Amino acid sequence: MLEVRDLVAGYGGVPILRGVSLDVKAGEIVAVLGANGVGKTTLNRAVSGLIRPHSGSVIFEGAPVTGHSPTRIVAAGLIHVPEGRKIFPNMSVRENLELGSYRRARANRAANLERAFSIFPRLKERSGQFAGTLSGGEQQMLAIGRGLMAEPKLVIMDEPSLGLSPLLVEEMFGLIARIAGEGLAVMLVEQNVVQSLELASRAYVLENGAVVMSGPADELKRDPRLMKTYLGM
Repeated sequence: MLEVRDLVAGYGGVPILRGVSLDVKAGEIVAVLGANGVGKTTLNRAVSGLIRPHSGSVIFEGAPVTGHSPTRIVAAGLIHVPEGRKIFPNMSVRENLELGSYRRARANRAANLERAFSIFPRLKERSGQFAGTLSGGEQQMLAIGRGLMAEPKLVIMDEPSLGLSPLLVEEMFGLIARIAGEGLAVMLVEQNVVQSLELASRAYVLENGAVVMSGPADELKRDPRLMKTYLGM
């Protein structure tokens, strides 16, 4: 479904990604793991059209989307839920959700709103509340729910557990598993190595803008290099 090949990207002529290649197949969760500053967010931005890659290619459902505008990429069904939630704090929860269908799936807005409320019941309880008054976990739910409003074929989730308490992290990963269980492909970009590997079928580990490990999640969990670097074992 998503094919990234030899992607080089960065800012101001300085490369951050150095030839990254990865795949996400239909209906699977693929984790992209790494510490802060290794290029995870740059990868997300290059794939979703927010920055233009220096070289390499991004192919979505068999069609090249390298360098396309975010609008065209959203219209194709590739949705990016950014790090930091990026909700509109002075708009209501319902209004934030409805904005998710501005470019795609507008005709199904009412049905998709009910679907979002069924996945995130707390959002329904707070539908008329200003989004900026929600807790951190609720704001993350809102950001994901807004992405689902566009009926994505694949969704990139950038650090969905960032800043959440351990209990809320468990809940968030459970909700992501539920969403993926309905057939949605998920590219889960995270620092939380342990729980991401429990959730994903496959994973890629980034260091210094390059993939240094990849494979089935069950195998990576037992890789001594990963255990030493990320788990302190």
